[in-house]
Amino acid sequence: MRMEQPQFQLMDEDQLSVELIDAQYNLKKTRGQKNAKSLVILVNGIELAGKGEAVKQLREWVDPRYLRVKADKPQLAGPKQTLWQPYARFIPAEGQIMVLFGNWYSDLLGSAMQAESPLSDAQFDEYLQEMQAFEQDLKNNHVDVIKVWFDLSWKVLQKRLDAMDPSETHWHQLHGLDWRNRKEYDTLQRLRQRFTEDWFIIDGEDEQQRDQQFAQYILSALKHCPDHPARAKGRWKQAKIPEQLKHPSKTQAQPEDYKPELKKLTAKVAKAMRSDSRNVVILFEGMDAAGKGGAIKRIVKKLDPREYEIHTIAAPEKYELSRPYLWRFWTKLQTDDDICIFDRSWYGRVLVERVEGFSSPVEWQRAYAEINRFEQSLVKHQTVIVKIWLAISKEEQAARFKAREDTPHKRFKITEEDWRNRERWDDYLKAAADMFEHTSTEEAPWHIIATDDKNTARVEVLKAILKQLQAE
Repeated sequence: MRMEQPQFQLMDEDQLSVELIDAQYNLKKTRGQKNAKSLVILVNGIELAGKGEAVKQLREWVDPRYLRVKADKPQLAGPKQTLWQPYARFIPAEGQIMVLFGNWYSDLLGSAMQAESPLSDAQFDEYLQEMQAFEQDLKNNHVDVIKVWFDLSWKVLQKRLDAMDPSETHWHQLHGLDWRNRKEYDTLQRLRQRFTEDWFIIDGEDEQQRDQQFAQYILSALKHCPDHPARAKGRWKQAKIPEQLKHPSKTQAQPEDYKPELKKLTAKVAKAMRSDSRNVVILFEGMDAAGKGGAIKRIVKKLDPREYEIHTIAAPEKYELSRPYLWRFWTKLQTDDDICIFDRSWYGRVLVERVEGFSSPVEWQRAYAEINRFEQSLVKHQTVIVKIWLAISKEEQAARFKAREDTPHKRFKITEEDWRNRERWDDYLKAAADMFEHTSTEEAPWHIIATDDKNTARVEVLKAILKQLQAE
């Protein structure tokens, strides 16, 4: 949808500064409140259009303690990461403002125009859709995003290049583009017009007007941060609880069969993960004491600790709560680790947060689509996701809790909260059933392993991993 450019007229600079600082402080005051928001400002445009000068001037007019600026050179699209993912760690907390001077749009344009292997139109559109979906997820989670393009005509750009000191002529080839090349300039303009309809466009020719226009856009965004409401479905239709969750198997593996099979499978899993060119993400959910930790130990038994990362997910910290709930997982998947294992995961939003009332019906119902988009983007960028639910009976859980209390070196694993959660057993089964219904996809299916026998569960986990790796 085309952005209606707001009316602009020059303001007294002192008055502009006062209003900007007041708006900054009002945003800061929302921290921890129901209406808390943060602001991301994406800055892009033609070189020498004054982007850097406008950002520097903005810092002069605001309280610089509450304005962060991150400037990066464009990075080319890689096969194993979305364009927005490297920037996820810079998403600001509630009440904060972040200027991303160089961002996923810079990377998109740079990747589209690289000489050796430019993006096709289809690839360009696919990246664009991913980025815009990410931005909408930010907005739905109280992070507003405004996007500003600093434009400059070809004629003015050439005059500015002519006027530059000869020692700075490297600028005309900055970021891999030749700004003396009219064809490249026209290509860039054609490409950016495919996504800047909802951007603020600033003509960079008039320096005073340019800086004020940019600052006034920020002021307007701070004063009128829009709400992005998402409504819960009128009446939620509860999914049917799978029978194996209600009646896990009681069959026990025979020791003489279990040990050799476990040895064989651990070696096969290690070899399969090492030889797979993709990243591997394995996540575990399930009832407390269902055996997640024991299964993980068997997965990594034949791996070197340098080959994998295990993330044990507990309740979010305060700094994590002040950002979108997926933020702490976006940032954990930015490393070079080819194998990431999660003991609990992003599904907490639709499990414990739903059951305990930490997220509203609007939030947890919206989360299914957000999680699916997140996982689809990972799969598109060469990541295989193995999702495992370990189910045990309520009676077996009680027995394992008691065994932990009776074993000194395992007592730390059991708390009063674990016992209390048993009162919500049926609620957790309902939440799990809805989760399977809405997030078991062709790209990332759920593997339900329902057994009261630990050894059987460990074997079945390894089989599920092998099955999915071989099916891809």
